Amino acid sequence: MSNLVEVSGVKKGYGISKTVFENLNLTLPEGKIIGLLGPNGSGKTTLIKMLVGLLQPEKGSIRICGHAVGPESKAVVSYLPERTYFNEYLKIRQLVNMFKDFYADFDEARAYDMMQLLNIDPNMTLKKLSKGNKEKVQLIMVMSRRARLYVLDEPIAGVDPAARDYIMQTILTNYDEKATILLSTHLISDIENILDEVIFIKEGEILCQKDADALRAEKGQSIDEIFREVFRC
Repeated sequence: MSNLVEVSGVKKGYGISKTVFENLNLTLPEGKIIGLLGPNGSGKTTLIKMLVGLLQPEKGSIRICGHAVGPESKAVVSYLPERTYFNEYLKIRQLVNMFKDFYADFDEARAYDMMQLLNIDPNMTLKKLSKGNKEKVQLIMVMSRRARLYVLDEPIAGVDPAARDYIMQTILTNYDEKATILLSTHLISDIENILDEVIFIKEGEILCQKDADALRAEKGQSIDEIFREVFRC
């Protein structure tokens, strides 16, 4: 199995007073659902933003599918930010057309199938949707791309518990077997059953990267229980 992402010797900080990563080394294999787990301030968002090209490392390199972060890598990365960013006055159908024009790998039929599954009316404007339904639409747009790497930042934080199972099933059934999903969330108990691997990160250091089943067997606990033990205040 080849690595989809290779992070080598990355340094990143904010000004002279805060260093997030001093020497980050990390690889992500293809064909996995990977949980990026850590407390607030651990570096999760900074790592995600470097992977998608919103931030640049000061030193080191990041390669995705063999490409440095840039136009070639962005063409194979589908990113779900923590906050919705779409124009609220657009109809969902207009949003689909925009994504279809902008992304060569966007699958329009997949988008409409997911809308039907999640009871989203494509003729509605985003402004008329609840916060949870707006987040569902954003997830649909992201997962309708046939990307190699999906980076999902808190994909279920704003939806009700009844919708979370639908969203997890949507994620599971709408990505290709050679693609990888990197999923950052604090709702570990809701997503741990779909994880192949977990990464524990704290203060810019990778504490652990292991197969999820192997870690559960080793510790005799759920991933959520292990997380609470490792990051206990």
